[in-house]
Amino acid sequence: MPIYKYEGKTLKGQIKKGEFEAPDEGGVRVYLRQQNIIPMKIAPKGKEITFSLPFRQKVQQRAIAIFTRQLATMIDAGLPLVQSLEILSVQQEQKLFKDIIRQIREDVESGSTFAGALKKHPAAFDDLYTNLVVAGEEGGILDNILLRLAGYIEKAEALKKKVKSAMVYPTTIVVVAVAVVIILMLFVIPVFEEMFKGAGQTLPLPTLIVLGISKIIKNYVFIVVPVFILLIFLLRRYHKSENGRTVIDRLLLKLPVIGGLLQKIAVARFSRTLGTLVSSGVPILDGLSIVSRTSGNKTIETAILNARNSIREGETIAEPLGRSGIFPPMVIQMISVGESTGALDSMLSKIADFYEEEVDVAVGNLTSLLEPFLMMFLGVVIGGVVIAMYLPIFQMASAVG
Repeated sequence: MPIYKYEGKTLKGQIKKGEFEAPDEGGVRVYLRQQNIIPMKIAPKGKEITFSLPFRQKVQQRAIAIFTRQLATMIDAGLPLVQSLEILSVQQEQKLFKDIIRQIREDVESGSTFAGALKKHPAAFDDLYTNLVVAGEEGGILDNILLRLAGYIEKAEALKKKVKSAMVYPTTIVVVAVAVVIILMLFVIPVFEEMFKGAGQTLPLPTLIVLGISKIIKNYVFIVVPVFILLIFLLRRYHKSENGRTVIDRLLLKLPVIGGLLQKIAVARFSRTLGTLVSSGVPILDGLSIVSRTSGNKTIETAILNARNSIREGETIAEPLGRSGIFPPMVIQMISVGESTGALDSMLSKIADFYEEEVDVAVGNLTSLLEPFLMMFLGVVIGGVVIAMYLPIFQMASAVG
């Protein structure tokens, strides 16, 4: 039998490499599943490892939401889990997600729990998803849990889509304006410069400034662009570090207008996620640990983890969250009432609904606020360049007149 080289990842994230003798690649996969190793690369020994599982790419959240809702409907109708997964894998059009569902079905058919099979694909199913499925399997309410998950994913995606769509217009305007200015500086302004040289007249200060900027861009564009790209790359690398993420995320929350919007988004996400976890029977400490990893902001993540440590020592949820200074007083009061009345999950759901509406309003206000500034930007930049170029022509016309 041939010998295969493999590289995989354990459930704890450790990389494992080795060799295994099997009749085919499928035999190696079975062996790795038995060892709780997620295969990443498999190839016959002596050949370059070129195979790479597609789940390292990204699966769209919309596809996961549709899969989850369909699976919940099938289970509620009485179909066995394996058969439901088989049907969904056949129906799935995206090859990446189709292969993941097929591998999950094979694992479940081999005796694994549904949650255990999902945990082998962290790129598609995060901690929130797998922990809720664990609660659903243990409580015998998997169909209800899947419906809650589908609703949660759909609402989270709707919130993200609103914010992204609001940013499309100003981003497009700025990109177009910058592109137009660069084209003017590189190709149009030099033509005017040659014409002014032939006239031999003294140029106004605005014209001299625009001509100077044009020369700088024309002479150093091949240096400025790589430097700009390098700065963005270094900033992204810094943000990925622990200290960099803490500093940048704290600054983002302090930005005027943008900071308030980011805070509202974080509160809505925190409330929706924790409410979904609590209502599904996940312990509050486990829920806070999961929520901290999905917060999207290091400052808020730290506040949630600090609250989790305080709760472990006997405090209520509201007290440490209030001390963090991140969460608005209304949120703290509502959480406190929810804890006192034993209806924390429904109170968190109400907070999420309220702040999702607040995000809608904030996004609308931000768009309305940006429009006049963008118009001013276009008028000052492009209009200023045009006026600067025509000033000498007006002077020549008046001199002739």
